[in-house]
Amino acid sequence: MDKETKNYAVQMAYASSIGIAMVLAIFGCLLLGVYLDKKFDSGHVFTFLLLLIGIAAGFRNIYVLIKKNFPDEEQIIKSLKSEPHRKRPAPKKN
Repeated sequence: MDKETKNYAVQMAYASSIGIAMVLAIFGCLLLGVYLDKKFDSGHVFTFLLLLIGIAAGFRNIYVLIKKNFPDEEQIIKSLKSEPHRKRPAPKKN
């Protein structure tokens, strides 16, 4: 397998892990909330509270995975502008 194909496969794995991390956080907290509500007979207090926590945790997981796997492009742009071969040549005089 060449390097480019391997890079695409790794990116697809990261993309699928983002969705899985979101779903597991939300539904895991939701199921835990339903269980706690049944155990303590508290209506839907734990379900609602843990659902909100699960949604926040899911979005946090997405943010962490994106920041970890896709570096900031600002540094790349700055380094490209500072390279001498990126400067425009002087205009030709007629």
